Amino acid sequence: MVQKIRVFTRSLGCPKNLVDTETILGGLGQVYEPVEDISRSQVVLINTCAFIRPAVEESLDVIFSTHQEIKELEKRPLLVVTGCLPARYGPGLSLEIPEVDVFTGIKDQAELPGLILKKLGLPSEGSRSWRKVSTAPGYAYLKISEGCNNRCSFCTIPSIRGRHKSRPLDEVIAEAGHLLAMGVRELIVVAQDSTAYGRDLGYKHGLAELTKELSGLSGLDRLRLMYLYPSGLSQKLLESMARIRGPLVPYFDVPFQHSHPDILRKMGRPFREDPEIIIRRIRQIFPETAIRSTLITGYPGESEEHFQHLLSFVKKNRLQHLGVFPYHPEEGTRAAGFPGQIPDQVKAKRVKKIMLTQKKISRSLLKSFEGQYLDVLVDEPHAEWPGLYTGRTWFQAPEVDGITYVSGDDVRPGNVIRAKIQETRDYDLVALQD
Repeated sequence: MVQKIRVFTRSLGCPKNLVDTETILGGLGQVYEPVEDISRSQVVLINTCAFIRPAVEESLDVIFSTHQEIKELEKRPLLVVTGCLPARYGPGLSLEIPEVDVFTGIKDQAELPGLILKKLGLPSEGSRSWRKVSTAPGYAYLKISEGCNNRCSFCTIPSIRGRHKSRPLDEVIAEAGHLLAMGVRELIVVAQDSTAYGRDLGYKHGLAELTKELSGLSGLDRLRLMYLYPSGLSQKLLESMARIRGPLVPYFDVPFQHSHPDILRKMGRPFREDPEIIIRRIRQIFPETAIRSTLITGYPGESEEHFQHLLSFVKKNRLQHLGVFPYHPEEGTRAAGFPGQIPDQVKAKRVKKIMLTQKKISRSLLKSFEGQYLDVLVDEPHAEWPGLYTGRTWFQAPEVDGITYVSGDDVRPGNVIRAKIQETRDYDLVALQD
């Protein structure tokens, strides 16, 4: 009988981090046993985020609070910390936080399962398996590359995760096939810059080729592409996607970050032209489309005129989904030393203004779906209301967008059901199975 290792996991940050966590757990193979009660665990694994200051603070809070939870247990579990925090701050972190038993950065994560087993006195030979998917049963993230070659002046990612490195096409397709064999209905492609996929491997049209291959896989209901840099969304790429269609949903996650050319130039963005060029290009080729984006306000030197330009951009283009963040001066980035740093209270007011505008836009766009029938991929039961479930339509990505509340006789996690939209809210839908 295989001896099990009870593992309690906390994965912080983005979906790319979650894939890393799932891969580490897969490396433990048959000995891995997940537990939700930390007092029963033999290993506590924390995968950290350190992209911006609030993420660093959250990671440190989780490490220290977790240590408080386990330090008095009769059998204290092994405390393992990995991810962006140790990758950003280096080996010295272990001296500053001696409560942690094992620290590893991102580059050493492949060796982490073996190290854990060794610490517990167990053999690691032949233990590895496919990653342990931890999302709702209907969907999974598919990570296609690591790192980033863009050098935006505000961003810590290249220094944390290194240069862009694509996974070979056959490796990605094999993992996708495995996920579909498990019953996954929606694959969500993630990377730091998905449009850069394959360039380092010599693929001429890497993302287009990958999308075509994935779309042909049996059992795939939805294929969603995230993190599409505007600089990579050429007319040719979009036209190739339009020809593929099938399970590929017309959903475009494009991080514009700002609208004014002065600020985009200071940001060092690879695309410094008017973002409306990309929006028009997408909507021309995909008349029915959902565009989501992220914006940064309060960037060094952002004048009131620059901000009003950004606010007008939001009002005019009416994007389906939008996330807005105040600029954080990150240690080690060029922008942290720029003149014209904006006071925090000004940043907060600007974020609030944009989000109040976006709330009205979202409410108006969703109102148009009232009375329509849409396919809903069911994710999980509602925590408080028996018989009610949460799910998503084609224009809702998990975690970052709104959700659809749905009920009906055949509504079960992992099912795709046809439902009539009964009610719309600011960001969410309410539906009843047809």
